[in-house]
Formats: sequence, C-alpha cells, structure tokens
Amino acid sequence: MSARTRVVIAKPGLDGHDRGVKIVARALRDAGMEVIYTGLHQTPEQIVETAIQEDADAVGLSVLSGAHMTLFRRVIELLAERGAADVTVFGGGIIPDEDLPELEELGVAAIFTPGATTQSIVDWAQKNLAAE
Repeated sequence: MSARTRVVIAKPGLDGHDRGVKIVARALRDAGMEVIYTGLHQTPEQIVETAIQEDADAVGLSVLSGAHMTLFRRVIELLAERGAADVTVFGGGIIPDEDLPELEELGVAAIFTPGATTQSIVDWAQKNLAAE
C-alpha cells in the first residue's frame, strides 16, 4: 500500500489573507493528499517544526506580503539545518517575475502566481511530490 503524500501548507509572516491558500489546501486534499494547514501568522521556525513533526513530503508557502525572499530563504535554511533538506518547498502569492530565478536558485521547486489554476497546482504536486 503506498503512502499518501503529506503537504504542510503555511501562511508565514503577518499577511492575513488566507482565502487562496485554503482553496489550494482543499484542492490538494481533494486530489488525495494529506494536507496539514498551519493557519495564519506562522514563523519559519513554526512551519519547519510542523513539517518535521508531520513527516511532510513538502511545504507550500503562501506569501502576499512582499516578504517572499526572506521567508522562503529562511524556511529552506531551517529545513537544511534540521536535516530535512529533502522536503520540497513550493509556494505562491504576489511574487514579481524578476524574483523567480533567485527563488529557484534558493531551491524553491515551484511558484504559482495569481492566475494559476488549482488544477495546475494539483497536476504539479501529483507529478513532483509522490510519497515514497
């Protein structure tokens, strides 16, 4: 019996807009993944702790505040420090196109900007986050 893909979905920082992230969480759940939504105003440390405790395959971050470079970088650093660099990090939000190459260089696997469909996110997740 194969394991279900486990995804932690998080809203880091002070951004309080959570409608989109809840829609993504539901779409991933409806596609058969186990989704752990951490809620609003999470620190990178809290997000990484949850990912480790939940034995997550991936962490999805929703950032609309403009702090995406700092928040993605810190989550990736903390995962590496905790021996969990194999956890895939992806995300979405209001992220300028010019920041995408640097996020990719940091190790962010995918970024979904406004206009991305839930189906495109689900398709990407099913292809790239298969649990072992």
